[in-house]
Amino acid sequence: MNVFEVVDKSGRKIRLTRERWKHITSPESLHPYMTNYLEEMKQTLLKPDFLTHQNIDDRMVNYYKYIKERKEYLLVSVKYLNGGGFVATAFMTRKVRKR
Repeated sequence: MNVFEVVDKSGRKIRLTRERWKHITSPESLHPYMTNYLEEMKQTLLKPDFLTHQNIDDRMVNYYKYIKERKEYLLVSVKYLNGGGFVATAFMTRKVRKR
């Protein structure tokens, strides 16, 4: 079951599953505040400020969007498999990690 599915600017479908949403927002996670940023996560995937590939895994792409009220970037990490992608994690960060 998906929380949402969007099509990014390259035409690939990206989904956020309930399991991943629970992982991101659970009280035991490092970022339960993300429950307030679901719409911003979608917007980050649709219109990112920056995209970077992760060093460890070329199938992982980080989408960044600056959130003014927090003075931080929202990072949404997506793993691509078989032409589509899924959100692996999401959180706020002050740094954009370039490859």
